Amino acid sequence: MLLGSAAVAAAVGLPTHAVAALRRNMIEAEVDRLEGDLIAFRRDLHANPEGPGEESRTAARVAERLTAAGLSVTTGVGGHGVVAVVRGRHRGRTVAYRADMDAVPAGDQIGGGTAPLHLCGHDIHTTVGVGAALVLSRLRHRLHGTVVFVFQPAEETLTGARAMLDAGVFGIARPEEIHALHCGLLPVGMFGINPGSGLPGQDRGTVVLDGEGAAERAERLSADIAALATVSVPKDAADLERLVEDLQVEDGPLAEFVYTRASAEEGTVSFASRCWPEDRYTEVRADIDALARSYGGSAVFPQDPFPAMVCPAPEAYGLKRFLDRSGFGTGVVHAPIPFSGEDFALFLDELPGTYTYLGVRSPGADVTTSYPHFPTFDPDEAAIGHGVRAMSAWLSERTAC
Repeated sequence: MLLGSAAVAAAVGLPTHAVAALRRNMIEAEVDRLEGDLIAFRRDLHANPEGPGEESRTAARVAERLTAAGLSVTTGVGGHGVVAVVRGRHRGRTVAYRADMDAVPAGDQIGGGTAPLHLCGHDIHTTVGVGAALVLSRLRHRLHGTVVFVFQPAEETLTGARAMLDAGVFGIARPEEIHALHCGLLPVGMFGINPGSGLPGQDRGTVVLDGEGAAERAERLSADIAALATVSVPKDAADLERLVEDLQVEDGPLAEFVYTRASAEEGTVSFASRCWPEDRYTEVRADIDALARSYGGSAVFPQDPFPAMVCPAPEAYGLKRFLDRSGFGTGVVHAPIPFSGEDFALFLDELPGTYTYLGVRSPGADVTTSYPHFPTFDPDEAAIGHGVRAMSAWLSERTAC
C-alpha cells in the first residue's frame, strides 16, 4: 500500500527501506507509462503560453485531462484556477499540492520580450502537478487520505494565490499542509530544499518631484535608490554560476541582502525593493524616504510589502530525509534568491508545507538554460519524470502520516 514507510513497516514487519522501495517501484511503473504523454502535454502548454490572468486554455487543458481520469475537478476558482481532488480508499490526512500555470509577461523577461513566454518553467510545474495527480489517481485504491491539487493562475503578478484563497479554494477540502516545487539551477535529477528560508517579498512605491529641474532630479534620485542594492541581477553565465555557489552556503553571501530597482519618468520615480530578512523593509523604506527628501520629495508606499515566502524548517528537513531515504537524492539550497518573489508565501502563511527546487539543468548545458526569465531558459524535460516521481511519493507519504 502507499502508506507512510514507518506505518507499513510496523503493520507488516517489513524494514522501512523495503517499504520505500515498494512505494517507489509502484510509482516508477506508473510514471514510466505516463512520461512520454506528460512530455507531450508540457510541449503543448509551452507552445501556447498565456500570461497572468489569461490562462483560460491552460486551465481547460488541465481540467480536461484530470476530469477524464475520474478526478473531482472544480474550475474558475479565483480566476482561471483549477482544483482537483484525489481521494484514497483508506483513511488518512488531507494535503495539498500547488502548481502555477501562467507564462512570464514580456516586460518581466530578462532583456525584454514581445509576448508572454514560458521562461519560468510553469509549464513544467503544471505538468508535474498533472502527472502526480494522474499517478495517485491510478493508485488511489492503495492511497491513504486525500490530495488536493491546486493549479494557480497569475503567480507572476503575485495575485493568483490571494484570489484563490479569497474564493475559498480550500472549501472543497481543507488540507493540513501544502507543497510545491519550482524549476531551479540544480542539475537535472537533483532537488533543493529551503529550511527556514525561501524567497523575499516585495515593496513598491513612488516619489513625485515638482518644480524646476524635476525630471533631472528624478533621474538622479532613481539612480540613488538603485544604488542601495547590495546585490545585482546576474548578467551572464559567470554571475549565475556564482549565484549557484552562494545559494548552497548556509549563512553565506545571501543570508542578508537588499535588492532595489527604480525608474524615472518626468518628475516621478517608481521603485521596488526586495530584502532579506523581511524585517529589513523598515530600514529600506527609511533609506528611500531620506533620499527622496534630499531631492525635495517624499516616498509614498501605497501598501504593506508583499510577504516573503519562508519555508518551515521541520517540513523542509523532513522532505530531505524522505528524498534521501527513498533514493531520489537531493541538493540543499539554504538562501533566498534575491531577484524573485513567490505568492506561494500566502499559502504557507495559512498552512505548513514545503517548496522544492527541481533541478532542470541538462548535463553539460550552459547555466543560463536553467535560470528562469532568461531568454535562453531551456529546461531538461527529463526533470518532469523526476518531479512526478518525487512529488507523488512525498504526497502519498504525507497523507499517511
